[in-house]
Amino acid sequence: MKELSNSVAIVGVDESDELGTLPHVSQLTLHLQSIHNAVADAGLKISDVDGIFTAGQHSPALLGEALGIRPRYVDGTSVGGCSFIIMVGHALLALHHGLCDVAVISHGESGRSGTGVTRARDTSLVGQYESPYGFGGAPTYFGMITNRHMYEHGTTLEQWAQVAVSTREWAGLNPKAKFRDPISIQDVLDSRPMFYPFNLLNICLVTDAGGAVVLTRADRAKDCAKKPVYVRGAGEATEHCFVTEMQNMPFSEATRMSGEKAFKMAGVSHSDFDHVMLYDAFSSGPPIMLESLGFCKPGEGVSFFEPGRSNPGGSLPINTNGGGLSYTHSGMYGIFPLIEATRQQRGECGDRQVPNCDLSLVNGMGGMLSAAGTVVLSTET
Repeated sequence: MKELSNSVAIVGVDESDELGTLPHVSQLTLHLQSIHNAVADAGLKISDVDGIFTAGQHSPALLGEALGIRPRYVDGTSVGGCSFIIMVGHALLALHHGLCDVAVISHGESGRSGTGVTRARDTSLVGQYESPYGFGGAPTYFGMITNRHMYEHGTTLEQWAQVAVSTREWAGLNPKAKFRDPISIQDVLDSRPMFYPFNLLNICLVTDAGGAVVLTRADRAKDCAKKPVYVRGAGEATEHCFVTEMQNMPFSEATRMSGEKAFKMAGVSHSDFDHVMLYDAFSSGPPIMLESLGFCKPGEGVSFFEPGRSNPGGSLPINTNGGGLSYTHSGMYGIFPLIEATRQQRGECGDRQVPNCDLSLVNGMGGMLSAAGTVVLSTET
């Protein structure tokens, strides 16, 4: 994989026309708006697209039909919210081998309004053997992981709250963020209790939203409308589906493996990064990912969110769009860290722009740390 580093670039990114509560917009429309916007951002035409990558309710075949194209390559890998981050590596391989020339990774989901969503009894193994015993959804699953972290390492509710406070400060600089008003650690601690140890402000938003990313080979990328953002490294891994079968809770082996692959391909180390985007469905997620990626020892991830470190002006800016905690979170969040990292690399983020942003890390989880995807991005080759 190392020889493929920088051979492919992201050339277009964008969200759907609106983000938020959109009962009047179908999930398919969220996809199509995002794709059209991202393709236009790249200075390309829909007819140029011949590779479609997506996860969720709609298949890549349906997107192709709705767009009026017949893709040469499709990928419907679905392992949770990190699927779109993983698909960057898949698109890299497909583009390198000539299986397509212009790849689109697309997301559209009515997480808030449930438009077009079909509810069915969960007959999966997790649905049969964990859910009946008190696991009522993602907050209870991740609550158990977080409780274990508190037991093993002595982390506190105040430390988890720091993550939400830092992320909200970035959201205040993002016009597209749903919540922009500043919050304090006390505000997080005083917010409505949900699922211990989480209060309301420890948990991501629930929105309707779409997003898309356009990639092509490096030789063609130079002719697109925007500065190419090269894929220097990509990695993926899966570990478990049953949370009760995690090898070393709360440490994520999937995150460790995907990070090691991406770092090796890119030829980079932890200290090289100027900017980090982490999947933050819960305030404890980013610290656990930093620990699993090897940025610090287990139990020390929260130190990255101490005042002045990850927030605007800090030494390592993290989740600069406001994250799933304050910007948007439609259910499968992984497309949005890619969009923000690309914009930061291109210098398009206005008041929240990270100075001298030369190397960005994107890392996300799927399920309850069940899968992971890691991507290293840079405008420099």
